[in-house]
Amino acid sequence: MPNEVSLMITAEGLTALASMALAPKNQARLDDLLTKNVEGKLSNEEAKELDILLTQVDELNLVKARAAATLHRIEN
Repeated sequence: MPNEVSLMITAEGLTALASMALAPKNQARLDDLLTKNVEGKLSNEEAKELDILLTQVDELNLVKARAAATLHRIEN
């Protein structure tokens, strides 16, 4: 994939990556924006912020999945 970064990382590092989570502050904001979205109360600015946070969650999930898959490969 273009724009990928290749890192040499230990199994412990992969384990840490696989268990990462969104920062608590960002998770709280995401929860708030999702609630407002369901209620139909998002401003345009909040909708943009929600899109950014959801993109970050998608990217985080990709990193976690790749870390978990790599960890599985090296352990088997």
